[in-house]
Amino acid sequence: MRRLFAMLLVAILGITGLSSPAHAADKHRVSYDNYSITLDGKRVLLQAAEFHYFRLPSPDLWRDVLEKYRAAGFNAVSIYFNWAYHSPKDGVYDFTGVRDVERLLRTAEEVGLYVIARPGPYINAETTGGGFPAWLKRVPGRARTSAPGYTRAYRDWLNHINPIIARHQVTRGTGSVLLYNVENEYQANTDAQYMEDLQTKAREDGITVPITTNVCCDAGDWASTWGSGQGAVQIPGVDDYPQSFDCANPDTVWGPWGEGVTERIRADAPVFAAEYQSGAIDLNDAGYDKCRELTGPAYMKYFHKNNLIESGATAFNYYMGFGGTNWGWLAQPNDVYTSYDYGAAITEARQLTAKYDEFKRQNYFLRALTPLTKTDPAAGPASSNPALLAKTRTNPDTGTQFVLLRHTDRAALTDDSGTLDWATPDGRFAVPVRLIGRDAKVLVAGYDLGGQRLAWSTSEIMTHEAIAGRDVAVLYGTEGTAGATTLRYSSKPRVTVLDGSVSSTFDNGNLTLGYTHRGLARVLITGGGRRPALLLIGTDATAATFWRADTSAGPVLVRGTSLLRSASVSRGLLSLRADTAAASSVEVFSGLARFAVNGTVVPARPTSSGSLLGSLSGPERVTLPALRGWTSRTEGYEAQPGFDDSAWKIADAGLASDDYGFHSGAVWYRGRFTATGTETTIDTNAITGRRGTYLVWLNGRFLGSAAGGVEADAEAPQNPDPGPGHFAVPAGALKPGAKAVVSVLVENMGNNDDWTVDDNRFRQPRGLIRASVGDTPVTWRIQGAQGGEDLVDPARGPLNTGGLYGERHGWTLPGRLDWPAANPAAGPAVKPGVTWFRTGFTLDLPRKQDTSVVLRFPGTPPAGQRIQLFLNGWNLGHYGGSIGPQTDFVLPAGVLLEHGANTLALAVVADQPGTIAPPELVTAGTQRGGVTVAAVTGR
Repeated sequence: MRRLFAMLLVAILGITGLSSPAHAADKHRVSYDNYSITLDGKRVLLQAAEFHYFRLPSPDLWRDVLEKYRAAGFNAVSIYFNWAYHSPKDGVYDFTGVRDVERLLRTAEEVGLYVIARPGPYINAETTGGGFPAWLKRVPGRARTSAPGYTRAYRDWLNHINPIIARHQVTRGTGSVLLYNVENEYQANTDAQYMEDLQTKAREDGITVPITTNVCCDAGDWASTWGSGQGAVQIPGVDDYPQSFDCANPDTVWGPWGEGVTERIRADAPVFAAEYQSGAIDLNDAGYDKCRELTGPAYMKYFHKNNLIESGATAFNYYMGFGGTNWGWLAQPNDVYTSYDYGAAITEARQLTAKYDEFKRQNYFLRALTPLTKTDPAAGPASSNPALLAKTRTNPDTGTQFVLLRHTDRAALTDDSGTLDWATPDGRFAVPVRLIGRDAKVLVAGYDLGGQRLAWSTSEIMTHEAIAGRDVAVLYGTEGTAGATTLRYSSKPRVTVLDGSVSSTFDNGNLTLGYTHRGLARVLITGGGRRPALLLIGTDATAATFWRADTSAGPVLVRGTSLLRSASVSRGLLSLRADTAAASSVEVFSGLARFAVNGTVVPARPTSSGSLLGSLSGPERVTLPALRGWTSRTEGYEAQPGFDDSAWKIADAGLASDDYGFHSGAVWYRGRFTATGTETTIDTNAITGRRGTYLVWLNGRFLGSAAGGVEADAEAPQNPDPGPGHFAVPAGALKPGAKAVVSVLVENMGNNDDWTVDDNRFRQPRGLIRASVGDTPVTWRIQGAQGGEDLVDPARGPLNTGGLYGERHGWTLPGRLDWPAANPAAGPAVKPGVTWFRTGFTLDLPRKQDTSVVLRFPGTPPAGQRIQLFLNGWNLGHYGGSIGPQTDFVLPAGVLLEHGANTLALAVVADQPGTIAPPELVTAGTQRGGVTVAAVTGR
C-alpha cells in the first residue's frame, strides 16, 4: 500500500507541478512554478557548479573548493555520488574517510551552499563504468532498466545512499539538499517504469525535495516521451554543451553545437540548465589550458548570458566548477587521462583563473537582481545597427527589463556601435552602445537599485549592497568603451567624483553619468530625495577585484584579497577569512571601524569613499626539496618459469579479469603447457580500454607488447579482433615434451561507461579474451590486485591499486625498503617489464598558508613507458606517451604530508629499453590563508 501511495503521489506531483510532499516534521517547504524554485515561498535563482568529491581524496580540501564556490557567488553545488567508489563488492559499502559523504553534505551546509544530489544509479562523469561498480558486470539483466538483477543491485545502492541524502535535506532543517536528481542523461532509453521506480524508491527512503533529471543534449525526443506521464520527474533539466570538446582549436571553435539555449520541457516547471558547459574533455590531448581557453570568459559572456535571457532559466548547474584528479583507476578509459582539470574555473591544483573572475561577475549579478527569478519574454529596444541584437525579458511584477546585447551573428569578431531606441519603465531613451567581438552584455532598466531608481545603464551591474545607510554599487564595462548610467531623482542631487573622470547632467528628474570604463571611478551621490549612493565604476578586471559576503550586521564588500572566504562581526570587529597571493592593499566597505584578516587586526585608515584601507602581507616563500636518494628494483618474477603461482586463481571460466574479481589496473596471466616443438606463434587478444597495453614473455624471455583494444559499442563480442597480438616463438625455444610458461601482463585502463544505454557497453570484458600457443592445450592462472574484491587496503579503496608484484607486496607504501641506489643524474635505466623507483622527502611548508604542490616530469611524455606514481601509498597518476600529454601531477595536501616525511614510488611498465627523467617538486600556487588540512590516513 505504501508503494502504491508513493507511486500515485509521484505521478500527481509530476503532472501538476506541485511542491514536494509536506511532512509534519518538515522545517522548510520547497516548491516551484513555471518561473523558478521557491523556498518557503521565496523565489530562488539557483546557481550551482558541479563538484566530484571522489576526484579530490582529501576531505579537508572539499571545504576549500566549496568555499571558493561560495566566494564566486554560487549558492549551490551539484554532486554526483559514485556507486563504484563506495562498493568494492556486491553488498559491501564504505562511507568513511575519503568516502565520507555525510561530512561532505555537512560541509556544504556550513559553507552556505544548497545541494543538487545526484546518486544515479548511473552517473557517467567520465568515471570507470560510468559509476557502475565492476562487480555489476556479473549481475544478470540489462543495466539502466527494470531487469530484476539490476533492480536488486541498484536498490541496494540506494538503500545506502538515499538515507544519507534524506538526512541532509533542507526540508528537514538538517541540511541544504534542495533537489534530488534521478539517473543521468537517460533519454536514449524507453523504460518508463525504471524512471518511475527510481522516484518511488526515493520517496520511500524519505526524499521530500523536488525530483529532477538531466537530459542530454537534444531534449526534443526525450521531452515527447518523458515530459509528462509515467517516469516523468517534477523538474526536468537539460544539458547544454554548445562549444563541443575541440580543445585543440580554441581560437576558431565557436558554438558548433548551437546557440546553447536551454529548452523548456515542462510548461509548469522552471527552465533548468542541469549541466551547462563550463569546460571540456581533452579529447585531442591538447592540454587542459587549451580547454580553459576554449570555454574562457568570452565563451562564458556570450553563451551563459544568451542562455539566461533567451531561455529565462532560473536554475543553473555549470559542469565543472572544479574538475579534480582521476587518481588511481578512477577514469573512464576512452575519453580522459589522470587529470580531470576539465578547463574549469578552478584548476586541478585549486588555483583561480580568469574564468573564475567571470563566474563571479555573473553570479554576483544574478544574486543581487532578484527580479530575474520571474521574467517573461518582451519586446526589446530597437537597434540602429542590424549587426547588434537586443533581446529582452521583463519581470511582470516590477517591470524591470533585462536586455541582452550581442551580435546577430554569434561568431562575429567585429567592433560595432549603434543606438538603442529604448522604451524603459522610466521613459524612452536613445542609448548609445558598443560591442567588441564576441562580447555580450545584460543591460538593466527600470530597476530599484536598493534605495535608488536605475532608469538604464550601458554598464553591467556586478552587485549592489546596502552598507552603513547607503547604496554601494559596482558597475563595469569593457576596457576603453564609453559608458553611461541614468538614475532618477525628485530633485537635483549632489554629485561628487571621488576618483576618475565622470561627467554628470540632470534633466527632468534624470541624472545621467558619462564616463569611459578605465581603472576604477568612484562617484558619491547625495540628496535628490534618496539615501546616499556610492557608484564604483570600472572594467571587467577591476570588478573582479571585489568580493562580497554576508554578516549578522549586513553585507560587506572587500577589495584587494585574492579570495574572501567568509566574514563575521562580533563586538564591532569585522573578521575576514581571506587569502592573499601577494602583498597588497585591502579595502573594506562595511560601516565598521575595525577589521581583522585571519585573526589579525589590520591597521587601516578611512577613505573618502567611506571605506577602510589597510595592507596585507603576502605568503612566505616556499622552498621545495630536490628529489634525491632514489633507489630501484626490478620486478617481473611472474615472468620467470619457476615462479610459484599455485595461490593464483585458475582461469577456468574464461580469461576476462572481472570474472575473478580483478577490476583495476594490472593483471598477470600465466599459462602452462607441454610443448610439442611445432609451436611457432603465441596469439593473443586483449580488451583494455583506450591507452591500455599488454606484454608477453615465454619462459622468462620477453617477446614483445601489443596495444589493448576496445570493442564496438555493443554487447560483446561485436569486434572479433579488438587488441590482437601475434608473437613469434624463437627458434629452439620449445623442445618437444618440455614444460613451458607463457606470462602476460595486461594493463587495463578502467571500464567503459554505459552512456547510450542500448549497448550495455559497460559489460565489455577487460584483460585477455583469447590466448593460444598453436593447438597446444594451455592451463591458465590469473592474479590481479591483492585480495581482489576483498580489499586489503580499504582506506584507499578498490580503485587505488592493481596487480603488479610491487603493488601486491607493499612497495607503494610509506617506509624504507632496502633497495639498491639508483643514479638519477644518469637517468635511471629501465628494460622491458616493470621497474620500480622510490625516494623519500620531508616537507615543512609555511603554516597558515595554502601551497599546492605538483610533481613535474620534464619534457614530452616518453614513448614505450607507462609510469604509475604513488605518494604515501596513494596512486595519484599515470604518465607516459601512450597515456596523454600530462606532465604535472597534483599532490593534494593531506595525502601529501606538508609537515613530515613522504614516500614517492614510481612503477615503470616499459615495452622497450630506455631511461626515465626524474621528476621534480614544483609549486602550482601559494597563498596566505587557506583551510586547515589533516593527514589522510591509510594502512
